[in-house]
Amino acid sequence: MKKIILVTSITVASAFSTVSAEQVVKPAPRVATQTQAEFFQAINQHCGNSYAGEVTVDTPSSEGFEGPLIMHVRKCGDHKIEIPFHVGDNHSRTWILTQTGSGISLKHDHRKPDGNYDPLTMYGGHTVDKGHATAQSFPADAYSKELFIELGAPQSNTNIWQMYIHDETFTYRLVREGREFRVDFDLTQPVETAATPWGYAD
Repeated sequence: MKKIILVTSITVASAFSTVSAEQVVKPAPRVATQTQAEFFQAINQHCGNSYAGEVTVDTPSSEGFEGPLIMHVRKCGDHKIEIPFHVGDNHSRTWILTQTGSGISLKHDHRKPDGNYDPLTMYGGHTVDKGHATAQSFPADAYSKELFIELGAPQSNTNIWQMYIHDETFTYRLVREGREFRVDFDLTQPVETAATPWGYAD
């Protein structure tokens, strides 16, 4: 009887050791809803391409968006996408989309011509629901709200950024009470890729 108990104990311990080892070497799974994965996939299909856009809504009118508007799907992946947004000779803006496990984060990486960070940088938002395969919304996150207050722009705390992607059009949109800004890009006609965004390297 003792022998039977001893053999059983060794067998159980061995099995437990094997399971533990497998658990240690397996990476944590990346989590995303189906619609958010499809949203990423739709953008990734344009990897490497650049497209021209135009401001279709700007209320009230703002400055700083004169000149050719070009988006470049520069870095792609299931976890992270980087999209520089060029405005004429201004290469300071890069949109960064990241799968976080609880949704998608949108950040605005703003740089100076020498590559250093602009004081107003890495602001953005995070999805609060699954969204749609063609559209995601990003209400301002906590970091952004603190930054806006610190830099004297508390009205931006209610910002909601949105991105839409359809067969022929990609849209970047900002909305809050009393403010709407929208740029639509033509996905049917790739254009020449703009310069490397400030602070990045090829």
